[in-house]
Amino acid sequence: MRLLLLACLRAKTGNATTAERIQSHLHAAGHICVLKDAFRYESPAEIASLTSADKFDAALAIHLYKGGRLLQGSRIPFGIIFGGTDINEDIKCEEKRRVMGEVLGEARFAVAFTMKMKELAATEWPDTRKKIYVQTQGIKTTPSETFDWYRFLQNADIPTDTDNLHVFLLICGLRRVKDPLYLVDVFSDWHRRDPSVHLGIIGPAVDPLFTNELKEKVKRAPGIHLLQEMPQDDLHAAVKRCFAVVNSSISEGMSAAILEAMDLDTPVLARNIPGNAAIIKHKDTGLLFSDPQEFVVLSKSLMNDPIMEREIVTRAKDYVKKHHSWECERKAYQTLVLRLQ
Repeated sequence: MRLLLLACLRAKTGNATTAERIQSHLHAAGHICVLKDAFRYESPAEIASLTSADKFDAALAIHLYKGGRLLQGSRIPFGIIFGGTDINEDIKCEEKRRVMGEVLGEARFAVAFTMKMKELAATEWPDTRKKIYVQTQGIKTTPSETFDWYRFLQNADIPTDTDNLHVFLLICGLRRVKDPLYLVDVFSDWHRRDPSVHLGIIGPAVDPLFTNELKEKVKRAPGIHLLQEMPQDDLHAAVKRCFAVVNSSISEGMSAAILEAMDLDTPVLARNIPGNAAIIKHKDTGLLFSDPQEFVVLSKSLMNDPIMEREIVTRAKDYVKKHHSWECERKAYQTLVLRLQ
């Protein structure tokens, strides 16, 4: 089959990573899967002429609104993969909700990353319940063997001469919904009292205005470092070496950064929101905080209790192996796509 896969690629968000993974799953099954950036198209008419000119048999879109709206009224069959902000945020806007309902009605199937996401969509559009499948994200980590941790610290202006250094990494696209500013003040205050703790924020500048705001704030916040983007293999190696990975998002579909950290034996501290609570059991596979002060309390408990840290890391890795198998995800998409024939 010749398939068109629409996703928001320019922003380099989690949806772009998901798109590349799904593309590789479909290529492995012998399909031709062409990835296109949804941001480059304005209307369903543009996509209709693309699918007709390039002779696509079927289409997939990631994000029910951003990708899905372009397939409204499509002449070729299509499936939808929920992104996260579509079901968590866009659903609150009446016009977007109307469009998303119509798109979901036309789709042959939809994929939700979590049961919670499926329930939210099925409650809003009850007639579509039977066509929504739950498939968690598959995770595969590839830490670089040649990554230089000390050079990484030097480039980040983090002193390397301290014995008990604790580097926390917050990995996200720099935009408001990811809320990388959430912990800055409290973390910086903590750093003043304990210079061994540092927070590195790393990710693409998805929202340039917000990124400038973040840069200005970080300049005046000791212990906080805005880091250069890096290749995936190096990022995985940095995650493996850091003390903990942090997530402070307002809203999440399913954070690949959290799951990758679990797979790399690194503890996770995440904001207590539905998307994070769906993959982290508090004090079992990670730590969930409800405000910045609680983040510091939980971080200190993790630093002072290596036995708890080891137990959390072990259970988290087992959880990822069991529930986020890359092979199971591959099989699921290869089967689902047959519904588009």
